[in-house]
Amino acid sequence: MIQLSNASTQPIYEQITDQLKQAILSGALLPGDALPSIRMLAKELKISVMTTKRAYADLERDDFIETVPAKGSFVAAHNQDFLREELLKKIETHLLEAMAIAKTANMSRQELQDYLTMLLEKGEGNTFTQKPTPFLYTRIFDNK
Repeated sequence: MIQLSNASTQPIYEQITDQLKQAILSGALLPGDALPSIRMLAKELKISVMTTKRAYADLERDDFIETVPAKGSFVAAHNQDFLREELLKKIETHLLEAMAIAKTANMSRQELQDYLTMLLEKGEGNTFTQKPTPFLYTRIFDNK
């Protein structure tokens, strides 16, 4: 279920966290579903137990999972709409930051929209897990 990329600039624990959040929000994991133990997940993914521990701690902090001592970690029964709203706030924050950077780079509104559209099209089918490369930016704006 979880696919890690050592080539990604995103830390391994964040890759785990993001993929589990996506599975929860999409309904692939339902409230009450048990997650693999920290040790089992680390063994399956061939990573450090500390890495999986960090991912689970972040998921618990963000109310996506609950950990019951001696029983394991489970998808939290919290309101999924609330969790989605929290993610939308983060998206808004990042988009506002991107807009500020684009303004500093003297990008036009149309250039920014074209770039976002191109990234969205590239992301289709891979659930937006790939990070954009400088090549993408060059490709879209050098072809004016």
